[in-house]
Amino acid sequence: MSENFKFVQTTERQKEKYNLDFLNVETAKKIKEYHESFPIYEPTPLVDLKNLANYLGVKDVLLKDESYRFGLNAFKVLGGSYAIGEYIAEKLGKDISELSYEEIISDEVRKELGDLTFITATDGNHGRGVAWTANLLKQNCIVYMPHGSAEERVKNIEAEGAEVTVQDMNYDACVRLANENAEKNGWVMVQDTAWDGYEDIPKWIMQGYMTMAYEAYEKMEKEGKRPTHIFLQAGVGSLAAAVTGFFTNVYSDDKPIITIVEPDVADCLYQSACKMERVCVGGKMQTIMAGLACGEPNTVGFEVLMDYAENFISVTDEYAAHGMRILAAPMKGDQQVISGESGAAPLGAIAKAIKVESLKEYKEKMKIDENSVLLFFSTEGDTDQKNFVDVVWDGLYPSDIK
Repeated sequence: MSENFKFVQTTERQKEKYNLDFLNVETAKKIKEYHESFPIYEPTPLVDLKNLANYLGVKDVLLKDESYRFGLNAFKVLGGSYAIGEYIAEKLGKDISELSYEEIISDEVRKELGDLTFITATDGNHGRGVAWTANLLKQNCIVYMPHGSAEERVKNIEAEGAEVTVQDMNYDACVRLANENAEKNGWVMVQDTAWDGYEDIPKWIMQGYMTMAYEAYEKMEKEGKRPTHIFLQAGVGSLAAAVTGFFTNVYSDDKPIITIVEPDVADCLYQSACKMERVCVGGKMQTIMAGLACGEPNTVGFEVLMDYAENFISVTDEYAAHGMRILAAPMKGDQQVISGESGAAPLGAIAKAIKVESLKEYKEKMKIDENSVLLFFSTEGDTDQKNFVDVVWDGLYPSDIK
């Protein structure tokens, strides 16, 4: 096994599979209708990279481009906005289907709720989405960010009116600190990391991500396409589990093969898959894939992924950089996609697995061939523009993997 590309397949666990009812199609449709009530809602593009597919020797390469989401350059707002909406609906004794965006931001609702403070920890995109939602609701927001956070991401969150503090600790420690202060001060913790005793809001966040998956599903249905393979990046595993659960429910007759990709310094799910038990990793976790630099798997996401994802990959930063360059400088005739470090990691890893001779055994293990329809989710744009330019223009992290 290559030191910069590690691969493992899950084994059957000796227990009943985790219940995916909370990620069903009916729930996804209701959540999408909630997001559609936002005046700036537009479905993000599903890009058909025909010439890349031809180059890779597969039938189709489809990529969901989340850089257009709500003008925030990343998908994360889907989870935070839905979770906050569910929290408010519960406080008001209503179902969220009874509450539109206009009602939630109304003075009447704010008066009934009083002043709320939402707190979260983030590497950037999630915190910006929570801050954006809190700002729309005229409520307070506090955001903790880990050591080494990009200045651009900090400023983007501050621009949404949040109180931002960069802590001298890693992401998972920031989560613990945020939770301690939430409990101490009566604030509302909005986090996609779940643990025993804190799973309702993380589940709502996961459900919110299904809007992205549902949009992709609708577009593929219209075009008569169906994925044979889905590739998903993972931090704590919330996004990966949400999309995995949704498509497992949608395609229950013939589920696509699902592969999870993580940075090697924060590959808690890869290591969990190796042992088929929940494994946490620590340390500073320095990687350009900042949105994936998480060492403690979401407890719900862990269960979903161990039961329904087939493959787990751990890669170094070169693979993410390779994916960024593929999308920024596409094959002639294909649409350009501006994809950030975390968003491009799966495409970079899979493109190398297909084309590099020393990695081709993994292509075979993933059952990728000329009939394969590959679906990717580029979950962010250039949220750290300086690093994007360093990688794409100046060749930082060259992918000379042989």
